[in-house]
Amino acid sequence: MKNKKFFLTDLLYIFFISLSLNIFFFSTAKLEAKAFEIENIDISQPFELNFNKNDVLDKGFEMAFSKLISLIVNSKNQKKIEKTQINEIKGMIETFSIKEEKFIDETYYVNLGVSFNKKKIFNYLEKNNIFPSVPIKKNFLLIPIIIDMRKKDLLIFNNNKFFDEWNKNFNETHLIQYILPTEDLEDLNLIKQKFDNIEKYDFKDITNKYNLKDSIILLIFKNEKEVRALSRITLNNTTILENQSYPDINLEDNEGINTIINNLKILYEDYWKNFNEINTSIKLPISVKINNLDNSKLSKFEIAINDIDLIYDFNISKFDKDFTYYQIIFNSSPDVFLKIMKGKNYEFDTQNRIWFLK
Repeated sequence: MKNKKFFLTDLLYIFFISLSLNIFFFSTAKLEAKAFEIENIDISQPFELNFNKNDVLDKGFEMAFSKLISLIVNSKNQKKIEKTQINEIKGMIETFSIKEEKFIDETYYVNLGVSFNKKKIFNYLEKNNIFPSVPIKKNFLLIPIIIDMRKKDLLIFNNNKFFDEWNKNFNETHLIQYILPTEDLEDLNLIKQKFDNIEKYDFKDITNKYNLKDSIILLIFKNEKEVRALSRITLNNTTILENQSYPDINLEDNEGINTIINNLKILYEDYWKNFNEINTSIKLPISVKINNLDNSKLSKFEIAINDIDLIYDFNISKFDKDFTYYQIIFNSSPDVFLKIMKGKNYEFDTQNRIWFLK
């Protein structure tokens, strides 16, 4: 009996060692929520007597940080941290890689990829009273219409420089992609019929033709004193109106047109970022346990939660012979967490303090 007991103890010991190794290998090396990856940072500098490669890399880190902030912070708050010191930036970098480097005509060229620690970025922004946004790409149907108040006429396709110029200048840090309508005579006639009541017209007869739920109707009112831009923004079945005035703008001049376009694109980007804002002051602790019988289930679960932007942090808090326990810090409510996870085909028994993954 003693020998048998020793044998069982040995088996139990071996089981725990095996379990520990399995959890180690199947779990992420560093259990941290998804990092921010910034790729294709190109820097060049003349290869002169005082050349210092570290200075070039620091310049690349600053460029990468600026690009990240442009993606996740609205324009007003970007100004608060535009003078962030390089040592602070480097303290938020998790890893970086040199994708390519070369010397051509006594000039050093390098292409960098930089990975920022999401938790440190969020902490830094919170310290500066800034809430970040989830950097999600978005398609909007955009219908720009010039309304000449003096001539009582409107331009939709032909001779409409907003229509012609809108998508010419690409900004890689902008999240919104604009889909312009096709030139349709029926649409043109319909809009002209609504001239006297165009500010109240909902344009659904036109927007419903496209497979896009969200749209921006841009009405450019042109008169002798100023240009007024009325934006009718429809997002998630909610419509808001935004009014901007531009005095001393000449719509016959491409520079004036592009000034308005760039200003409006920033407005729309900010609206989209505010819609996807993360309240990082909410740090909801969620405890989850998962049965150890299926190691791949643990790995897949970690991959799933690592890809959720609202997860601030997570780690394995403990494990035993039956379960692995996770501690998750979530930047929203329990209902939002459960909804997101259900969308990823994960459901939980939430009757107890520690939720069980079914």
